[in-house]
Amino acid sequence: MHLKSIHLINFKNYEEAEIALSSNVNCFVGMNGSGKTNILDAVHYLSLCKSYMNVLDRQNIRFDQQFFAIQGIWDKEEQEIAIHCAVKAGAKKVFKRNKKEYEKLADHIGQFPAVMISPYDRDLISEGSELRRKWMDGIISQFDRHYLDDIQKYGKILDQRNALLKNMYEQRLFDRESIEVWNDQMSRIGTAIHQKRKQFLEEFIPVFQERYNYIGLEEEEVHLEYRSQLNEMSFDDLLKAFEKKDAITHYSNGGTHKDDLLFTIKGHPIKKFGSQGQQKSFIIALRLAQYDWLKKQLNVNPVLLLDDIFDKLDQIRVKKLLNLVSNNYFGQVLVTDTDEERLRDIFQTGDFESKMFSVDQGVVSELPAIINQSI
Repeated sequence: MHLKSIHLINFKNYEEAEIALSSNVNCFVGMNGSGKTNILDAVHYLSLCKSYMNVLDRQNIRFDQQFFAIQGIWDKEEQEIAIHCAVKAGAKKVFKRNKKEYEKLADHIGQFPAVMISPYDRDLISEGSELRRKWMDGIISQFDRHYLDDIQKYGKILDQRNALLKNMYEQRLFDRESIEVWNDQMSRIGTAIHQKRKQFLEEFIPVFQERYNYIGLEEEEVHLEYRSQLNEMSFDDLLKAFEKKDAITHYSNGGTHKDDLLFTIKGHPIKKFGSQGQQKSFIIALRLAQYDWLKKQLNVNPVLLLDDIFDKLDQIRVKKLLNLVSNNYFGQVLVTDTDEERLRDIFQTGDFESKMFSVDQGVVSELPAIINQSI
């Protein structure tokens, strides 16, 4: 599976751009702010129906415009599939497959997987629990449609339950019958979410640890610890335990929406005790394990998006990444950098096709191909 071409209209800083891609390595070179990352983000959109960078779709519309559109031609199992995404200010997002609109965006998730490795990934370590839950949910959702449905249902139930708690607080009346309606639904779906997260991590952690030992400079004990209130008690008991606090705070204090992942190295939180190099290895290992997992579950090679990482990594880690690229383990790769010569040096060895593009203020131009010394 690979993306043959991508066409952008009014997406971020692009008035219009059309790019024919190599099925192997594609390098995008330009100054910071030129729009390199936006190309990778557009591919992320075509894969996951959302931006990697901006939560709000309207933030991706070009300045002073009312809409953006992205169209990609995918080659999957020797069939061409056209995916069209359009976002208009004040209207719902539209996704079409071969000109037929999806009934639900969820039907698209997992069809054309992609994995991004970016300097922003450090937020997985430094920021709050919501980001780590979304990362975990994003992986599971791509190969388990029921899980994605449960996540969406749980969010709606949580909103309704919180609204009821707020209303009861304002009315100074605790309506047990009404709250138990939401408790039953929240408990049933939340328990299923917890079990699938637990099962996923049991299988994912060894893959991650293997990748860390590969990409790191030395073998170290690393781990992902699943922290959930449901590890200690059932969902029903959890809701009972928080009943009084929920009534006072008019918020649901117990549930899978409070789950978190603790990233550790040598038994200690990597956020506090890991060096910069260890944290970089940790994040890259997470993303490589994510790639491995999706490749195995979906039986396709996800597109790998490498955003401005070569000036953030030492040469040893770069070499290990490139060994995987050279062995064609990844399939299609899109990479950005500010230094054309560095990319040419990096990718001149290896038995694979490659294309080089210049990006300058939203204008994309193809450059002479990289000459591979091994061919």
